[in-house]
Amino acid sequence: MKLSRLALAIALTPGLALAQTSSREDALKLSDTLITANRDVQQRSESSAASSVFTRADIERLQPSSVLELLNRVPGVQMFSPGGRGATSSLYVRGTSSAQSLVLIDGQRINSASAGGSPLEHLNVEQIERVEVLRGSRSAVYGPDAIGGVIQIFTRRASGDGLQPRLRLGYGSRNTWERNLGLSGGNESTRFSLSASSDDTHGIDRTTHTQARPDSDHDAYRNNALSLNLSHRFNDNLEAGLSMLDQRGESEYDMGFDGAYPYADFQLTSYSGFLSARLSDAWQSRLELGHSENRSTERFDDTLVSSPFNTYRDSAAWLNTLNLDGGHSLILGADWHEETLHSNTTYTEQQRWNQGFLAQYTWQGEQFATELGLRHDKNEQFGSKKSFNTALTYHVTPDNDLILSYAEGFRVPTFNNLYYPADPIYGDGGNPNLKPEESRSYELQWRSQLAAGTRLEASLYRTDLKDAIAGWPAENIGRARINGFEAALQQNLFGWQAGVGISLIDPRDRDNGHTLPRRAKRTLNLDLDRTFGDFNIGATWQLTSRSYDDASNTSELPGHGLLNLRSSWQATDELNLALKVDNLLDKDYARAYYGVGYPSQYYPYANEGRTALVSVTWTPEL
Repeated sequence: MKLSRLALAIALTPGLALAQTSSREDALKLSDTLITANRDVQQRSESSAASSVFTRADIERLQPSSVLELLNRVPGVQMFSPGGRGATSSLYVRGTSSAQSLVLIDGQRINSASAGGSPLEHLNVEQIERVEVLRGSRSAVYGPDAIGGVIQIFTRRASGDGLQPRLRLGYGSRNTWERNLGLSGGNESTRFSLSASSDDTHGIDRTTHTQARPDSDHDAYRNNALSLNLSHRFNDNLEAGLSMLDQRGESEYDMGFDGAYPYADFQLTSYSGFLSARLSDAWQSRLELGHSENRSTERFDDTLVSSPFNTYRDSAAWLNTLNLDGGHSLILGADWHEETLHSNTTYTEQQRWNQGFLAQYTWQGEQFATELGLRHDKNEQFGSKKSFNTALTYHVTPDNDLILSYAEGFRVPTFNNLYYPADPIYGDGGNPNLKPEESRSYELQWRSQLAAGTRLEASLYRTDLKDAIAGWPAENIGRARINGFEAALQQNLFGWQAGVGISLIDPRDRDNGHTLPRRAKRTLNLDLDRTFGDFNIGATWQLTSRSYDDASNTSELPGHGLLNLRSSWQATDELNLALKVDNLLDKDYARAYYGVGYPSQYYPYANEGRTALVSVTWTPEL
C-alpha cells in the first residue's frame, strides 16, 4: 500500500467506525468471552457455537512455534505445512477444505481471492493477543466462505496502565532466531500497543529425493512483522480505534530441476478501524472500516519467474446490538467487501463485490435459550443467496446444557477455480461454469461443568455439501458428506492443568464413496502443564491417524504421533527463561507427497525432526 493511501485510511478511520463501547478491548483478555460468534461480545456459555479460545496467557504457557501448532490443539481442526516453516499451509476444519473456512485478522478477511486459502503459516505468534476458533458453519453471520468455521486472530493489545516494554530473544536448532520488541501502555482513556519481530531459520530440505542443485540445500525462511493497536475512549459512550498488522518475508523452496535458487516472497497486511457508540441504554452501534492485502510472488534469485498473485480487499460493516427486556437481544447489521486480484496472468474477471444484510435474534430464559439468524447476500458474480441458522439450548441443570442447532453455508468459487487460463500444451484451465458450493449442517452439543476447574464439551455433527468444488480443472462434484464427533476436556487435577481434545470424522465424496484427501479420520491432543513456584513445565502429545493424499484413495499417508516438551523459569520479576523441545522422539512423518520426473514418482514432503529452542523474555518495570 502506498504511503499516501495508508495516511488517508488512518485519517478517515476514526470518523468511520461504530461498536459497543463496553469493553471489547477488555474482553480480549478473558477466556470465557467470545466475540466472533455474533460479532459482538458475549459469554462463551451463552453462545450456541462450538468454540475454542486461546488468550495471550495461553500462548505464553503453551509456547507454540507457529499459529499452525496452536490450531492443531483444537478438536476438529487439522493444520499442516509440509516442509517445515514457511511452506504453504493447509487448513481443514471439520473435514472441510482451506477455502471453505473464513480467516479474519481484527475483523478483516485474509483469504486469497485466487487460491482461496489463508497464509496462516506466516503469522507470527508474538504479534497475537487472542485466537478464537468457531467450528461449524457461520455463513448466516459472515456470508461466503464460512462453511467449515471461522478463525479470528486479534493482534497484541495493552495489558494495563503505564508503559510496558518487552524484549524477547530466542535461538534454536537449524540456526533459528526469534526476536521481538514491543511497547504498550496507556491510561483510562487511551491505550496503545506497538510490536515488531524478526524471525529466520536455515530450515530443512523439503524434497529430499530431488537431486537438482537448488533442491539439495536447506530451505531457509525469513519473516519480519510489525503490529500497532491504538484506541481512545472519548467518554463513557464513545470510543474509536485502529489496528495494523504487516508481515513480509521470503521462503526458499524446491523446483525439481537444476537452475538458480528459487524463492517465494510474501506480504500480508491488514488495516482496520472502528468507532463505537452507546446510543441508549439498550442500543449499541459499531461501524468498521478495513483493508487487507495478501501478496505472493516467486522468483529465481532476483529474477521474477511467476506472475504475482496479489489480493486486495476493502470492507465496511455497520453492526447494531439491541438488548431488550426479558432476555431478548437482536443484532442487525450490514456489511460489504470488494476483492481485487492483481496478477500478470490474464483472468477473464479480476474484481467482484459482495454485500450482505444480517439479523440475529437470541433469547436467554431460565430453562431454554434460542437463536435465530438470517442473512441475505448479493454477490456481483453469482447473485443473491440467503443463509439461515437456528439453535435451541436446554439447560438440563445449572451446570449442564444440551444444544441442538442447524446452519446453512455457501462459498463462491475463487478466481482460479473460474478463470485460470489453460496451459497451451496441457490445457486444464479454470471452469467459468462453476456454481457456488452450498452446505447444511446439523449439530448436537453437550456442555458440562463437572466440578470446579473441570469442563467437558462434546459435539456430534453432520455436514452435507452440495456442488462441492474439487479437482483440476475444478468441477462441482455431486455431493459430499462429513460426519463427525469431537470432544474437549479441561481439568485441574492435583495441581496439573490438563487439556484433552479428540476428533473423529468421516469425510466422503458421496458419488464414489472415497474419503476426501488429506483428512485424518482420528486425531487426539493432550496438554499437561504444572507450576512449581517460579518454574513451569508442560508437555503436548499429538496423535494423527492415516489419511490419503489423493481423491482416488490410492496413495496412503501413514499416521504418526508427536511429543513436545516445554519449560520456563521466572528468574526475577522482569526476566523469564524458557526452553522447549518439539518432536522429542524425532519422528519421521508426512502429511503430503510430491512428484518427481515424468511420469511422476511420488515421495513424502519432509517435516522437521527434533528441534530445540531457548528464549529469554525481559519485561522491565518503568
